[in-house]
Amino acid sequence: MPVHRINWFKYAAPQNFFALAGRLIPWFSIAAAVLCVTGLYLGLWLAPTDAQQGDAYRIIFVHVPAAWMSMVVYLAMAFWAAIGLIFNSRLSSMLASALAPTGAWMTFLALWTGALWGKPTWGTYWVWDARLTSELVLLFLYFGFMALHAAIDDLRRADRSAALLAIVGVVNVPIIYFSVQWWNTLHQGASVSLTKAPSMAPPMLIGMLVMAIAFWMYCIAVSLARTRTIILERERHAVWAQRSLGAA
Repeated sequence: MPVHRINWFKYAAPQNFFALAGRLIPWFSIAAAVLCVTGLYLGLWLAPTDAQQGDAYRIIFVHVPAAWMSMVVYLAMAFWAAIGLIFNSRLSSMLASALAPTGAWMTFLALWTGALWGKPTWGTYWVWDARLTSELVLLFLYFGFMALHAAIDDLRRADRSAALLAIVGVVNVPIIYFSVQWWNTLHQGASVSLTKAPSMAPPMLIGMLVMAIAFWMYCIAVSLARTRTIILERERHAVWAQRSLGAA
């Protein structure tokens, strides 16, 4: 029985990736919506009240997934930026540019919900804590990437310059993750770890993991949609792009 192998390299062409992304976006969007509703139901209604923090802890079902995705998206952005820089891949640079606004939104959401959580927990919205400060630096790195790219008219030079900034900024990600271990910090340690059993009740843990997957699906869907827009902007002189714009 013949085995049909998918030639994934053909999707390195912007035209082919544009069509693929258009087919994938609805699936990721639906998955994000369903998982988000499920995760919020688990977290806000089924999960028990915390013995120490009361119901204020429930913000973790948004805060923790947003914080995770802020780092994951940055690593993905830096990866694609590096691929674009090393191999002169146009699509890779487009993917990096598409990921930046989503990562900035996740970082802002993590900081904002963290401030709301900090008020009843620490008595203040903000402290210059190691993790909070390094997360704020991450937001500035996203803004810097987008601002630098927008400031250079030549797209190829803009891609290369922004890629260098993204690659250098990767050093901040392990600082964020390990800050609670390296320094004496107000921020609590990780409730979920690969090396030890979780310190959360199972309903809390399941709700947070479902929300994390929902955020992941959302980030993929939004980034794919933005990539399609960037492709059309950069390839607008191509015949296929003009046809797509005309059909829209």
